[in-house]
Amino acid sequence: MQITHRRILNIAIPIVLANITVPLLSLVDTGVVGQIDSPVPIAAVGMGGLILSTTYWFFGFLRMGTTGLASQAFGARDSAEVTAILTRVLLLGATGGLVIVALQIPLFWLAFQVSPATEVVESQARLYMQIRVLSAPAAVALYGLNGWLIAQERTGSVLLLQLWMNGLNILLDLWFVMGLGWGVQGVAWASFLSEISGLLLGLLLCRDIWRGRDWCNWSRVFDRHLVLRMVNVNRDILLRTLMLQCIFVSFLFVAADFGEVELAATHVLEQLLMVTAFALDGFAFAAETLVGQAIGARSRLGLRQSILMSSYWAVGIALLLTLAIASFGNWTIELLSKSEEVRQTAIKYLPFLLLMPIFGVGSWMLDGIFIGATQTRDMRNMMAISLLIYGIALIFLVPIFDLFGLWTALLISLIARGVTLGLCYPNLEKQLLAED
Repeated sequence: MQITHRRILNIAIPIVLANITVPLLSLVDTGVVGQIDSPVPIAAVGMGGLILSTTYWFFGFLRMGTTGLASQAFGARDSAEVTAILTRVLLLGATGGLVIVALQIPLFWLAFQVSPATEVVESQARLYMQIRVLSAPAAVALYGLNGWLIAQERTGSVLLLQLWMNGLNILLDLWFVMGLGWGVQGVAWASFLSEISGLLLGLLLCRDIWRGRDWCNWSRVFDRHLVLRMVNVNRDILLRTLMLQCIFVSFLFVAADFGEVELAATHVLEQLLMVTAFALDGFAFAAETLVGQAIGARSRLGLRQSILMSSYWAVGIALLLTLAIASFGNWTIELLSKSEEVRQTAIKYLPFLLLMPIFGVGSWMLDGIFIGATQTRDMRNMMAISLLIYGIALIFLVPIFDLFGLWTALLISLIARGVTLGLCYPNLEKQLLAED
């Protein structure tokens, strides 16, 4: 298929819209328990949701690895392998979720050792997690299912899944908590039911697959070479993502050392950074899909067109985001915080947010390109180098420039990610594609 701007937008826009629903659900969860005349339910849902989402996040590699592998099989017109990948990833995701359910007691204990809470908050958070964790197999399997849909440019189905799950979750939140008065348990049951129903809807969206026999061709599904390739790809993505998380977690920890006001201001600015990530994710996903298909079809022209055209849109969106932050950044900060100290501190460091989209777009897009090409070893190694550069920047800049040094180190890490992967790109073409 020809690479066109319409095709790129058809992939990217549903992803951007799907991303928008995620913080909306979090706001509703907080809002409904906030109607209870006690701070405990809000704290319990917030802590319990954070622990579970962090636990599930370890399986986020399923989404990226599946997109790369399935898009290449799709580009190669290997329908049997496309189908086998779906079965593999659903089995892997469900197994991972069952492991979380089985290990919930030590996992929750460890989480509260790392982040202790008052006895009453911990008790309510445990109650919330004991209910919601039962849908872990569905929640984790959905990572792989979404990656499989994205690989085939079915991002409209991904959007439908998110709208269904989050919409149902919101309605059940309102019914269970405000209507039936179930409190924290109501929020947990709402999440449980929405995740289970989301997987069922996802399987329904793939109903054409279940009518054939390739999905249960067990010799292919469990083919040693193909399974090992999936394991290697997902292992590298997991390690790369853990290192990326080290950057952002350490960033918050260091910010906390400067005091409550600085930490609060940093948290406010992070919300604006999330908007940048949500917007650019759509075009990075488009690159993953189209690059993977071009690799599978052995098309150098398709590869270059996919990269250039999706990157044109990403750079344009990055420029618009910079303009939007410059125009509405102060207003957004005032909306997110009532504390004048926090507002003034956040505004002081707002110029860094103006630079993030421009200097970060390369890292976002190259991540998508290398995921689509399943060159995950390069991603892992270059992230290790970027983490090292970030650590050196922290050591030298923070003692001299305080919070300015911290934000500069984060910006340097974004640039390092883009530059190091960019240097690896020529070898990507050389290794993976034959001459046209």
